[in-house]
This record gives sequence, structure tokens and C-alpha cells, in this order.
Amino acid sequence: MPKEWTPKALANAMKAKGLQRLRWYCQMCQKQCRDENGFKCHQTSESHLRQMRIFAEDSGGIMKRFSEEFEAAFLEVLAQRHGTKRCKANTVYREVIADRHHIHMNSTHWATLTDFVLYLGRKGLVVVDDDPENGLHVQWIDRNPEKLAREARWRAKEAAQLDDAQVMDKEFQRRAAALRRTAGADEAPRDTTLRRGGSEAPVTISLGGGG
Repeated sequence: MPKEWTPKALANAMKAKGLQRLRWYCQMCQKQCRDENGFKCHQTSESHLRQMRIFAEDSGGIMKRFSEEFEAAFLEVLAQRHGTKRCKANTVYREVIADRHHIHMNSTHWATLTDFVLYLGRKGLVVVDDDPENGLHVQWIDRNPEKLAREARWRAKEAAQLDDAQVMDKEFQRRAAALRRTAGADEAPRDTTLRRGGSEAPVTISLGGGG
């Protein structure tokens, strides 16, 4: 630490380092003010007034650009740091705003983090899970073309294996039925009618007395 640094200079340096209060940040000028007084002074500066005139000419387009940049930054952090794992939306947001030059949410279309996360869910970019105890959770949906192609091939392979199993099952049932029919033909019913042999003499009954 330089010897010429006074306690006041050190305090100012610490205040300037890292994330400052959001309400003292001017998105149009990309300027972070240290306190409320500094922010008020900035609002009366010629550079700020010039940026405000630019904003007034195309407020919708500028806000749209800010919203797109914020969305891209949020999804980038979610994908790179958390992948497809389920995580708290607020955790991802804190990681996004850790960058001093991030787009502030109050410069976008969304008033709250909840509004933004629900928008991502409706757009099909994340899976949104509202945990009553731990708040909103998000899970990134990986739409990488190569991964989608691999998943499509895997599903096709699974379907082919299922079709083969069904064909084999039907063939087994057909053969079993054929075997049952063959066994039934071999076991024809035997004739149980009583028959007299051809060499036997006829039976004679005598009714008179013998003499």
C-alpha cells in the first residue's frame, strides 16, 4: 500500500471496488456513482443529458437491446457455471451482477427477477421450479445441435430395439401356438367301443329241459 494513501483515500478506493448500489448506477452512461450526491451531480452533467436525449428518441429499441444483453448474460452464466444442474435463480443473478459492467435489471423490460425467470420458462430456455421453501430454481435446457442430434440417434436406437423385441415376442407366440396345435393332432381320441373277435363262436341260449 502506498505510504501517501490516507484513511479517506483508502475508504474511497474500497467503495469504488466491486459492486456499488444499483440505484446509483446510470445504465445509459455506464457510470457507477459512489453515493446519492454523486449520482445527482451526474444527472445534471452535459454527458448524461446528451445520453437521455438519445434514449428519448428510441427508448423502446434501447430497452430491447438492454433486455437482450441481460438475458444473454444470465443464460451464459447459467450454462457455463451450472450446466444443466438445478440451481437457485437468485444465485445465478448474484453471479451475473458481480460484474461491475453488467446490464442492470432496472434497465430491462422486467421489473423483478421472478418476472424474468418466468419469461425464460415460457420461452422454453430453462425449466422453472418454484420451491416454496427455497424460492425459484432454474435448470438450463441444453439445445446444442450436436447434443440434440445424439439424443435423436439414441431415441431412434431405443425405438429400433423395442421394435425388434416386439417382433421376437410375436414370433415366439406364433411358434408356441403352432406347437400346441401339433401336440393336439398327435393326441387323437382313441375308440373305446367293445368289439367281438372274428374267430369267436356265436352265443347260443337254450330254453328247453335237457333229455
